[in-house]
Amino acid sequence: MKTNSHKPFLQRWLPVIRIFLGLVFLFSSVVKGIDPVGTAYRVQDYLQVYGWQALLPYATEIAFLVIFSEFLLGLAFLFRIFIRTAAWGMLVMLTFFTVVTWLDAQYNLVPDCGCFGDAVKLTNWQTFWKNVILIVLSLLFIWGMHGKTREKKSYGRQWVALLLGGGLFLGFMFYNLNHLPVIDFRNWKIGRDMTTVPQKPKRYVVYQNKKTGEKKAFLFPDYPWKDTAWMARWQFVSQHTVMPAREKKYNLIIEDSTGQDHTRELIEDTGLQLFLVSYNLQKADTAGLKKVAALWPFLCKAKVSAVLLTATEAQQAVKIEKRWGLALPVYLADETDLKAMIRSNPGLILLHKGLILKKWHYHDFPDTAQLKDLISLQKK
Repeated sequence: MKTNSHKPFLQRWLPVIRIFLGLVFLFSSVVKGIDPVGTAYRVQDYLQVYGWQALLPYATEIAFLVIFSEFLLGLAFLFRIFIRTAAWGMLVMLTFFTVVTWLDAQYNLVPDCGCFGDAVKLTNWQTFWKNVILIVLSLLFIWGMHGKTREKKSYGRQWVALLLGGGLFLGFMFYNLNHLPVIDFRNWKIGRDMTTVPQKPKRYVVYQNKKTGEKKAFLFPDYPWKDTAWMARWQFVSQHTVMPAREKKYNLIIEDSTGQDHTRELIEDTGLQLFLVSYNLQKADTAGLKKVAALWPFLCKAKVSAVLLTATEAQQAVKIEKRWGLALPVYLADETDLKAMIRSNPGLILLHKGLILKKWHYHDFPDTAQLKDLISLQKK
C-alpha cells in the first residue's frame, strides 16, 4: 500500500501551524473585542455597501457574533479543543472573509475592513493575501491531521474550557461596549498632545546662468558654492523663504453654523477645554446629557470652556440642548470623525492646551467633585 511521503513531514509542522492559526485568530478577536463599537461601525459600512439595510439595527449583535466566533476558534486551536470541528469552522470563516476582502480589494467597497481593529492597519490587498495564506495553512492542517489528530476524550473538560474562556471574553466585550475601550488605538487617546507642530521655514536661493539666462532655485545651504567653475557661470539673483504648513495630528474640522473654521482655536485653547461629543444627538443617551447639564453651573464658575461637537444640524442641536437643560455653544463636525474621537454617544473629552487629559463614556461621566479635583490638579 502506497503512503504519502509528504504527510510525515507535514505532521511535524502541524503543531506550529495550529498554534500560529490559533494566535492569529485570538489576536484578531481580542483587538476587536477591545473596541466592539468600532467593529460595529465597520459592520454597518459593509451592510450599507451590500444594501442590507434591514440588518443595520443589528450591527452590534453581528459584530459580537463575528468577534466571539473568532475567539472560540482561536481558543480551540491553541488548546486543541474540539480541534476537528474548529478546523472546519475556521476554514468556512476564512473562505467567507477571503471572498469579502477580494471584493473590497477589487472594487474598494470599504476602505478599511478592520480585520485587526485599529491596532494593525492593512490595505485591502494586504488583507486579501493575508486571508489567502491563512486558508492555505488551514487546508494543510486539515489534510495533515486526517487520520492522525484525534479529539481528546475528556469532552467535559473541553466544554468547561470553552464555556469558561468564552464567558470571560463575552464579559470583556460587554465591558468595552458599556465603557471606553481599555486600550485606545486611535489618535484621540489620553495623554496625546493634539497641538499642531510648526515646521521650520525653508530658505531658497536663486541663481541665473550668465549665458543662457536659465534660473535654478536651491534649498539653502545645499547649492554648489564650493564648485568654483560652476560659480563662475552662475550669478546670485534672489532669495526667498517658504513657511511650510503646520503638521496636524487630526483630520477633524470644527465649524460653526456659518461654516467658519474653529478647529485649532478650540483644540489648542490655552486653558481647559471640555468637548461634549455626540455624532447624533437624536440617538444620544439622555441620562448622559442630563449629567452634563448638571455640570454646567460648575463649569461656568470654574471658567472651563465647554462646547458641543455634533454632526446634527445646528438648529436641531440647539432644540435638543434646551430640552435637556444644556446651553453649550454648538459646533459641527463630520460624523465619522466624531465616532473616531470617542466610542460613546455622548462622550466627554477634557483637554488642556491641546493635551488630552481625560475621556469619559456616558456611563462614567464625572460628578462635580471628581471634575473639580481633576481641574485643581491641573492648575497646580
